[in-house]
Amino acid sequence: MLIFDGDYPMAYGGIELNRDLTLPLDQVRARDDNPGNVAFASLPEMRRAGVTAALMKFTVRRRYEGSVLFGYDGAEAAYGAARGQLAYYEALARAGEGLLLTTGAQLREHIASWEAQEDRAALPVGFLLGMEGADPILHPEQVHEWWELGVRVASLTHYGPGTYAHGTGTEGGLRGDAPALLREMQSCGMLLDMTHIADQSFWEALEHYAGPILASHQNCRALAPGQRQFSDEQLRAVIERGGVIGASMDTWMSYPEPVIDWSRTGALARRDVFPREAVTLQTLADHIDHVCQLAGNAGHAAIGGDTDGQGGVDGAPYEIDTVADYQRLDPILSARGYSDEDVAAIMYGNWQRFYEAHLPAA
Repeated sequence: MLIFDGDYPMAYGGIELNRDLTLPLDQVRARDDNPGNVAFASLPEMRRAGVTAALMKFTVRRRYEGSVLFGYDGAEAAYGAARGQLAYYEALARAGEGLLLTTGAQLREHIASWEAQEDRAALPVGFLLGMEGADPILHPEQVHEWWELGVRVASLTHYGPGTYAHGTGTEGGLRGDAPALLREMQSCGMLLDMTHIADQSFWEALEHYAGPILASHQNCRALAPGQRQFSDEQLRAVIERGGVIGASMDTWMSYPEPVIDWSRTGALARRDVFPREAVTLQTLADHIDHVCQLAGNAGHAAIGGDTDGQGGVDGAPYEIDTVADYQRLDPILSARGYSDEDVAAIMYGNWQRFYEAHLPAA
């Protein structure tokens, strides 16, 4: 079974955690000096796992009052750092490790090439580029520059307040030039990722943006209470617009009790709250099933791993040691009565369909 990972901030691991992700996973781990954050993905491991493509994120924040994670004081610094992460993906593509996907035709041909070959050790992984948080966009019209550079997906915000919206750990509406930015995104075809956005900002964004929306790595508030997850009303809004919702492998977002105030990120350790075995792939399947029940079909649920961006192995469901273990969802979903076609849609087909429909045709 192929897999389309709906969210992989690979540049975070490759640059900020100083990992050579072109190496086999055991070598990445042997060379790693990030205690408590054990990698579960690398490019060779993705090929072994059947991960044909991923939404490859770059994540850069500004620092504002109320920020809960590191951010840059200067707008130009945020822009420069984001261009650096973009250059990382470009370099991997030039080396033949990945293939930058910017059109629906490219995506279709790329996945077909993977479907046609059993030995994928030499195949490039598909890179669809996404911006997590729009702070690197210096002004609304500059979204066209990022589009020309190959970026096809952008969210307005990440953790804390952002330049254009309130994000995880904060409450409030759109900020600054957000309405103008959303108009420019729609005009050029940039897809809006709703992940991480605060509730008020969520609804205001939908008033200003009529284009295609998605939730790259987003779980269900009905099952895991907390502001980081979406309410059923929000999930239905994404579904009604034809969007896809990727289930995140972050156990903070799956544990069925409210365990952390995200304005105090880092104040609690996971193992102070719940043992690793408390969140399993069955738990993740509950979130996938919840989306399917809301939709009335399996056409809007998918994988949104937040792969290695969520704390590595310790922050993943109990059965996950490498990205290859994403395949374990297949029999779990089948045992719940999902057909082979539905399972394939969740594992990769829904993301493929969504992006083929909304990327430039050629």
